[in-house]
Amino acid sequence: MKPHHWTCLIATLLFPLGLATARAADEKAAGSTRVYIGTYTDGGKSEGIYLLNLDHASGELTKVGATSGVDNPSFLAIHPSRKFLYAVCEVSEVDGKKGGGVSALAIDPESGGLTLLNRQSSMGSGPCYLVVDKTGKNALVANYGGGSCCVLPIGDDGKLDEASSFMRHKGTSVDKVRQEAPHAHSINLDPANRFAFCADLGLDQVLVYHFDAVKGLLTPNDPPFASVAPGSGPRHFAFHPSGKFAYVINEMKLTVTAFAYDPRKGVLKELQTISTVPAGIKTDGFSTAEVQVHPSGKFLYGSNRGHDSIAMFSIDQATGKLTSLGQQPTGGKTPRNFGIDPSGAYLLAENQDSGTIVVFHIDPKTGKLSPAGHQIEVPMPVCAKFMTLE
Repeated sequence: MKPHHWTCLIATLLFPLGLATARAADEKAAGSTRVYIGTYTDGGKSEGIYLLNLDHASGELTKVGATSGVDNPSFLAIHPSRKFLYAVCEVSEVDGKKGGGVSALAIDPESGGLTLLNRQSSMGSGPCYLVVDKTGKNALVANYGGGSCCVLPIGDDGKLDEASSFMRHKGTSVDKVRQEAPHAHSINLDPANRFAFCADLGLDQVLVYHFDAVKGLLTPNDPPFASVAPGSGPRHFAFHPSGKFAYVINEMKLTVTAFAYDPRKGVLKELQTISTVPAGIKTDGFSTAEVQVHPSGKFLYGSNRGHDSIAMFSIDQATGKLTSLGQQPTGGKTPRNFGIDPSGAYLLAENQDSGTIVVFHIDPKTGKLSPAGHQIEVPMPVCAKFMTLE
């Protein structure tokens, strides 16, 4: 997590709308996908949320522009209507209230540019992850420093309302430095939009909540969590497209835990835990970050920081278990995050400490990655979200 210093400011477009509109039309005709990149701005190098275009044919990334005035917009989520984008702000206060915030921004349909609509408190320090539910009526947010999660209702105009639900986690785990308190690191919804899953690094648990999309409410499930091995530090979480399996990547132990999922009861049952790095290597100072399942459901990928690689796995479609396919170096330092484009053809590795996004081909048969020969410089990239032009 980064320090939290500033409040969110007014967002400003940093690229000419006329030029961007013409370019968007050309790129739509050629076949491309918009990519929004969340970054950290408190180092002074990043302008904010960057807009890139990914060429379907070549995998080449081009920079369209950036939106400034939203401090530390580290993690992003796009509304299902494709009209709005939401960004957590890792700051110390928002409008005089202590803690982080969430900004709502309108997406220009022609240029892809962003305009700030409003912002709300995340109800805790260090907001680090958010999703928008399938109805488009709620944003769910995880607060790392606060060890909590909340629901922010979304109006028809895309603006955020004050929290309708707030859940503070309690407890500790075995690591007295990293797990001295709860640290909620992500929040996700199941395919049916009925249950929310909050991976808490400090508790070694994936907490499970009933989710009422109409009321915007979270209530603890029974059982209220699934556990991973002590000292694992669960971070990010992903469902298999079938909805039968789910996966959590464990930051501290450099592992992935596979679960079977009961969609009626919201229950996770551990199937397997597997390493993300080669056996026998020294892992001091290493950690994992992102985990994602390929759109085909055949493969899973996880990022290794320090080892600076993407771990590749095949998924047994019958059992949900993983088999390692090895690791692909990311061509940079500290792959905090990565994104898989909706077509499943490319993976974009975001190297936070070297300020680069490197493009890899995904072999549709083997799942293995190979460099596409393209990369682009973006200061401190943290998150990538895709929007296919229609």
